[in-house]
Amino acid sequence: MNAATATRGSLWLLLLAWAVLTATALLTRPLLPVDETRYVGVAWEMWARGDFLVPYQNGAPYSHKPPLLFWLIQAGWWLFGVNELWPRLLAPMIGLASLGLTALLARRLWPERPLASTLAPWLLFGCLFWAGFSTLVQFDLLVVCCTLLGMLGMLRAARGLGTGWLIVGLAVGLGILAKGPVVLLPLLSVGLLGRFWVDPGRLKGWHCWFGGLLSALVLGALIGLAWALPAAEAGGAAYRQALFWGQVTGRMVDSFAHQAPFWWYLPWLPLLLLPWSLWPPLWVALRRLWRERAADRDAQRGVRLLLAWAVPVLLVLSLVSGKQVKYLLPLFPALALLGGYALARAPVLRFPRRQWLAVLLLAVPVLLFVALGLYDLDAGPHWAVALQPARGEAFLLAAVLWWLWRPSDLATTVRSLAVAGVVLIGGLHLAVLRVAAPAYDLHAISERIAALQAEQRPIAHVGKYHSQFHFLGRLREPLQVIAPGEVLEWAAAHPQGYLVVYFDSWPGPREGAEYLQDYRGDSDDLALWSAAKLLAVH
Repeated sequence: MNAATATRGSLWLLLLAWAVLTATALLTRPLLPVDETRYVGVAWEMWARGDFLVPYQNGAPYSHKPPLLFWLIQAGWWLFGVNELWPRLLAPMIGLASLGLTALLARRLWPERPLASTLAPWLLFGCLFWAGFSTLVQFDLLVVCCTLLGMLGMLRAARGLGTGWLIVGLAVGLGILAKGPVVLLPLLSVGLLGRFWVDPGRLKGWHCWFGGLLSALVLGALIGLAWALPAAEAGGAAYRQALFWGQVTGRMVDSFAHQAPFWWYLPWLPLLLLPWSLWPPLWVALRRLWRERAADRDAQRGVRLLLAWAVPVLLVLSLVSGKQVKYLLPLFPALALLGGYALARAPVLRFPRRQWLAVLLLAVPVLLFVALGLYDLDAGPHWAVALQPARGEAFLLAAVLWWLWRPSDLATTVRSLAVAGVVLIGGLHLAVLRVAAPAYDLHAISERIAALQAEQRPIAHVGKYHSQFHFLGRLREPLQVIAPGEVLEWAAAHPQGYLVVYFDSWPGPREGAEYLQDYRGDSDDLALWSAAKLLAVH
């Protein structure tokens, strides 16, 4: 089997693993409140209003995120009709596109090492955090996709091709529309550090390089402003202030959410990069690459590009006040490419024939399910009592199979370990998330709220509302948001109305509620109350 055939076979297997993981997530869990339901709810409000310029949440302009993800959701609805499947399938498709761009980038960086383009997407997909996150309706994979597109443009520009800067500008513009200026971190870092990795012999001069970078930034800014300026004018003064100033300064200087110290990402990185952070052959290959870093000057330029991508961005993200682990996702392709190249340089690297790390991964849930028999499940989430310890037997069987399977080469070992991670995440969806799903499924109450709105009943939401009912109920009107201390006053003023109540913030009686459900498995039970009945019990 030649290299091209082996690469195609590996990519087809990767597509199959992606399809299995995606289908498992779609079939076992609903849209999760509050993030997924909020983002799809914002897209629905734009669609229902016929306003594709300003995002809206519960009837008010929504300044927290730009509109690209919402536009992509609405594009699918325009093609296929309004449905829940498309928004949920969109995120895995963006993740799949990122895997393809990672393989393409590896091929452009090291054309003489085809194994690198085979291994890099597997290393990326095999990260447990990446694989699990790729099934969620979020914005970060769009940023990853735009970053990879921009890096491909950088490589073209590094070969003296001016069209590369057009690609970089397009990537910057799309990234701004995806999640704001955060896309500039990796692209600007690699561009400004061009002297560190670009072969000057292929350029007409560094003035052309930095001039091209500036022109790409201007093009990207123009793409972003083509939406932002008319949106700011249409959204009003408060929206304009939040769009151009509040979000960026709030997160960078004194975070209004997710505040964490400088070192916060460092202990998280090894966990996010599992299982590869525990795989000795990868560390051996990286150490060998470091020792032989001067052996192939052209190939090492690719390594330098990846370092210019990952190291400064990690430093800047550590300095930013607001932190979440998903903010690190644009670094994952750089690390996967670095690992893929290191392993491709050492295809005869010794590796354990017994897949002890895959067995360890699959044995962890076995231990968890064994512990279920010893733990008082009544003290945990409400849905935990429905977990069946016997389901750990499936993970045990998988662990035995991986122990018996002895891959014949390094590439097969990488694929095997990545697939073990997919089995782990898919198995947890089937064994745990499927059981927990009713506590996160808001279809029933959303449809009930929609029916009440159709009857022209006033409806109040007690506490902050994240639009978790808007798309699922296809609501056409906003909910009135009131504080917990205003419940009885509002009920008295609207005796024909209804209230959405969470018992963690308003601990009242449960008897007599119009609708009651376990919400997210904790004390945060959710109820829909008739205002008249609520007044009667008080």
